[in-house]
Amino acid sequence: MAKDYYDILGVNKTSSKEEIKKAFHKLAHKYHPDKNKGDDAKFKEVNEAYQTLSDDQKRAQYDQFGSAGPQFGGQGFDPSGMGGFDFSGFQNGQGFDMGDLGDIFSDFFGGGRGGAQQRRGRDISTEITIPFADSIFGTVRRILITKTSTCETCHGSGAKTGAKQVTCSQCNGKGQIRETRRSLIGSFVSTRICDACAGSGTIPSEACDTCKGAGVRRKEEEVEIRIPAGIEAGEMIRMTGMGEAIRKAASGDLYVKINVQQHPIFRRDRQNLTMDMEIKLSEALLGADRKIETLDGLVTVEIPEGIASGTILRVKERGVPSARGKRGDLMIKVTVKIPNKLSKKAKEAVEKLQEEGL
Repeated sequence: MAKDYYDILGVNKTSSKEEIKKAFHKLAHKYHPDKNKGDDAKFKEVNEAYQTLSDDQKRAQYDQFGSAGPQFGGQGFDPSGMGGFDFSGFQNGQGFDMGDLGDIFSDFFGGGRGGAQQRRGRDISTEITIPFADSIFGTVRRILITKTSTCETCHGSGAKTGAKQVTCSQCNGKGQIRETRRSLIGSFVSTRICDACAGSGTIPSEACDTCKGAGVRRKEEEVEIRIPAGIEAGEMIRMTGMGEAIRKAASGDLYVKINVQQHPIFRRDRQNLTMDMEIKLSEALLGADRKIETLDGLVTVEIPEGIASGTILRVKERGVPSARGKRGDLMIKVTVKIPNKLSKKAKEAVEKLQEEGL
């Protein structure tokens, strides 16, 4: 049976990451196995829900497929990788190495996980507005953003050219610093990455003149965004590694929200484009050919004799391109314009139609 992770945490689908985190902390304190009225099963369930909803990619896949979808491997999925963890040794007053637990526990108890591979730069986001036609056919946009980037002089090492690497004095070359913390449920040993050497265990004997040894610096950078054909308003483009950089670790990601300008004529309906076309009464009765300027050139639309107002005409393959290379259609809603006043000659012609029973 599929699980409703939003219901488990008591949040809704529009909740922010911060709201989801707060909800998790509240429930984790309530159900923790070492609490007087703790609940092991509930605690694991809350942990599972948080691990999914706090990760943008997992959350998007969960929203699409649910907890029984392909990403989660059906029943029995444990996103924390901690299924079957034995909480029996997690007793008050005992030292417990938080570095052995997942990110969820590191975040919960305020510690950090060891190993430079766990570090990652901050994700950042921006948004741009593109013309309607560009959302249909795709485009390339270049924007300037100010972010923390890898130093171009030392390439992120923080060292002056030619400087040697020496053992970090803060962590004695271990790359990690262990700290004992006290909480309501006992003492814990947490491990965090050394700030001085960024987990490498070494520091340069001389710092880079440009970044002063930080390996990164804040600057304005031009970013090229490739917008795919058929993108919809509100969609996000994820640019891996284009977020903020930190020394000796992977950069975060850049998320670009796409806003689309409204078009004065065309509207989008999934893979189709729609528009309205007003025709004369004579065109509706006798039929006609009308030339229409589409997003990619002129087309001639045949209006059949006796067309009724509200009829939809289809122009094939003038809609939105799909990932498979096919295009949707252009759907034209016809409205017959009825004149407010007829000339004497026109009135006589209509009267003759009336005599014929039309």
